[in-house]
Amino acid sequence: MKTMLDERSKSLLKTLVERYIADGQPVGSRTLSKASGLELSPATIRNVMADLEELGLIASPHTSAGRIPTPKGYRLFVDTMLTAKPAGSGMGGGALEPHLQPDQPQRVIANAAQILSNLSSFVGVVTTPRKASVFHHIEFLRLGERRVLVILVAPDGDVQNRVIFTAQDINQGQLLEASNYINAHYAGLTIEAVRERLKHEVDALRGEIAMLMQAAVQAGTEVMEGNQEQMVISGERNLLTVQDFSHDMGSLRRLFDLFEQKTQLMRLLDVSSRAEGVRIYIGGESQVVPYEELSIVSAPYEVDGQIVGTLGVIGPTRMAYDRMIQIVDITSRLVTNALSQK
Repeated sequence: MKTMLDERSKSLLKTLVERYIADGQPVGSRTLSKASGLELSPATIRNVMADLEELGLIASPHTSAGRIPTPKGYRLFVDTMLTAKPAGSGMGGGALEPHLQPDQPQRVIANAAQILSNLSSFVGVVTTPRKASVFHHIEFLRLGERRVLVILVAPDGDVQNRVIFTAQDINQGQLLEASNYINAHYAGLTIEAVRERLKHEVDALRGEIAMLMQAAVQAGTEVMEGNQEQMVISGERNLLTVQDFSHDMGSLRRLFDLFEQKTQLMRLLDVSSRAEGVRIYIGGESQVVPYEELSIVSAPYEVDGQIVGTLGVIGPTRMAYDRMIQIVDITSRLVTNALSQK
């Protein structure tokens, strides 16, 4: 698609998208002629607009003489015409740092969502860091006949407990022997790695050790499922004041359903967590963002070099993408710095 447009068409499309983002009004050929700075006759501009419309890059809403960008037009603009300023220019990233102190990760996440929302005037969203499902240390404590407490300690010191019921009674000496064996042979492995090894080793392990090992893996899996990453959303009410949504209650209801359900949003942010840098998802161009009037600008954040979550801004398709890219990029870096400090 990029090669289909000559420089004149690209210039007019860029001008049209920028005018529409700024004003929210369909752009007519007269406005386009003045704003583009190109010495073109109204007839020439009308011809170019007709070509852009035929390519599906712009559309004519209702009976208006002006044109607005389509998702396809926004995508071409974002991919080939957007000149984002360097991160931090005019954004005051340093002024945000006091809000992201590394004392409590949960507070960093909540503050980051609020910063994204405040700076963008749209919705800020941050997924909480994924915890590594790693055995660091395990203990078994006999609670009574055939009842054992499994104590799982993660590398960050997080402790989780689960009560299990055993087929036969196991005394505390056997439980201690089992925990020593497991800690010596499996500590530092992920739950998945332990489960894989168990498939091959279970026959070689002594009865109660094999049984406790399987119970420990099951308990670890339940812990991880209970800790499935959640997200913090800030500023949904900002969408009530967005002109593009406020006249359409159906759109607003669908958007608020999206925030209420969260699963679809989680899937979307999970997709962007597998990519480096800032990503832009424009509504209607794929199943990822099913709402045509919605765009998402997102970026992953890291802890000690590992991507552990995603953050972003959700707003109308008609948003100032260059500014949103800056906001998301800076916040991603600040969150990474705050969570990586020890």
